[in-house]
Order: sequence, then C-alpha cells, then structure tokens
Amino acid sequence: MLNLQRLTIFVAVVEAGSFTAAAVALGQTKAAVSFNIKQLEAELGVSLLVRSTRRLSLTDSGERFYLRCQRLLEEAENLLDDVQQDHGGLSGVLRITSTPEYGAQVVVPALAAFSRQHPQLRIQHVSSSYHADLIAERFDVAIRLGQLADSSLRAAPIGSFAILPVASAGYLAERPITHLAELAQAAWLAHSRLSSPLSWQVTTPGKQAVLFKVETPPTIMADSATALLSFAKHGAGVALLPDWQVAPSLANGDLQALLPDHGFPRQSIYALYPNTRHVPEKVRVFIDFLREWVR
Repeated sequence: MLNLQRLTIFVAVVEAGSFTAAAVALGQTKAAVSFNIKQLEAELGVSLLVRSTRRLSLTDSGERFYLRCQRLLEEAENLLDDVQQDHGGLSGVLRITSTPEYGAQVVVPALAAFSRQHPQLRIQHVSSSYHADLIAERFDVAIRLGQLADSSLRAAPIGSFAILPVASAGYLAERPITHLAELAQAAWLAHSRLSSPLSWQVTTPGKQAVLFKVETPPTIMADSATALLSFAKHGAGVALLPDWQVAPSLANGDLQALLPDHGFPRQSIYALYPNTRHVPEKVRVFIDFLREWVR
C-alpha cells in the first residue's frame, strides 16, 4: 500500500527541484526526505528521479507518477475538506483563475462576497490571459468566456453576455455609422488572440441572421480587451466588447453603442474544473454561487 506521506514528499521534491529545498518546505531533514524517496522507489520497483550534481530530473516513469500523485493528493485533500465542511463550513484552499478583465469586473467581487460567507476558506485568485493547465498548476476552477476548445475538463455553464460594437463620439462625428455597410468599412480595433476577430453572425432588426465581415484590415490589433477599450475611448476606431466592460463608458458618454437594433452573438461564461471522480464541495458551492451572482 502506498504511503501518502511519501507521495507528498515526492511531489515536494519535484516542485522544489532539490532534496534540500523540499526538506525546508516540509520542515524535515534532507536525510529523511532522501530516505523516503528511496523507499518509494523500492516499493514501486522503478527509478523516479535522475540525480546529478546540479539538479534533479524526472524519469519517464517519474513524470507519469508525478501527475498521478498530484491528482491523488488533491483528491485526498478535497475529501478532508468535505468531511470538515460537514462540521464547520467550507475550509481549505480554493484556487481560481480568470482573465484580468472579467476577473476584476465580476469574479473578484463575487469571490469577496463568497469569502464573507465562508470565512474558514482561503481563496487564491490568479489573473491571466493565458489558459492555465488546471491539473499541473493545481487550480480548482477556471472561469472562461466565449467558445470552449476541446478539453478533458468538465464545463459548468454560468451565464452569458452581449457583445456590442462601440466607438467614441469624436470618431463618429467624422465617420457616422447608421447601417451594417458603414460598420463594415469602419476603422476596426481587433483582438489579436481571436482566430477570426472580424467576422460574426449578426441578427438584423427583421430577425434575419447574416454573416457580417469587416471589409478592411484592422487599424489596430491588441492582445487585451482593456487595451481595445482604451483605444476606442481615444477615438481610434470601432471595437466589439462585452457589455459588462463597456457599461461605465456608455453611461458616462465616453463611448456610444452602434446599431443597437442589430444583435451580435451572445458569449457564454463557463466554469471549468478537473474531471475527477470526486468533485470537492467547495467547487460545487462556488460554481452555484457564481451562477446566482451573474444571474
């Protein structure tokens, strides 16, 4: 039978990069760490680590074993959290990742309210425009917007939002836009991380679905919605942005929504979480909470 403590030591060694650093992190002696790794390798009958004078590296077997250890230890931790939750509320650590924009606008306020309801739960939020590896980086939940790529992760729908073409009053004074043909000829601000940032299905006032394509190359491309919002406010052109992001700028007059009788495709909000047999209570409760918060 595998010893969970030895698995914990093995994972610590891999993540710390050395026996010495792992010993410090675990509060143990280097000799104790080394002994437990040797015992683990003896029990398994395989070498997990290649030791050299400069660094440690994983063998092929060690790499596979490390990934499984991460999942096993995570499930053991989640099981303990659930048992403790039955007696004293949610506890442990909840690690969440989201994009910076949606995180600041929606996820962080929701997490602040969630934290007040569950004071024993420690929350870690990471803002990143890049899609993290939930398993390798040990995230419990990732909040994703738009279309999902194929994945082995579970996806829980949270809600949806509208996307709106917007421009400043200064831009529109020079190049007014009153119909789709004019919108197609506008100076567009595009998101560089989208595969097709200038082509959408649009619903007309007569409820017809038409393919709308911008006819000129984008004037400016940027890798964040925050940058596109700023470019639009400074009169650089037209941007297609989420309603939750542009609402303050529309309210104070910095931006104007274009062709409000036309509908661009609504975007979905998902909570992604690892596809494990045991879904932690803290994950289930937070997803339900966020769904109600967004609603």
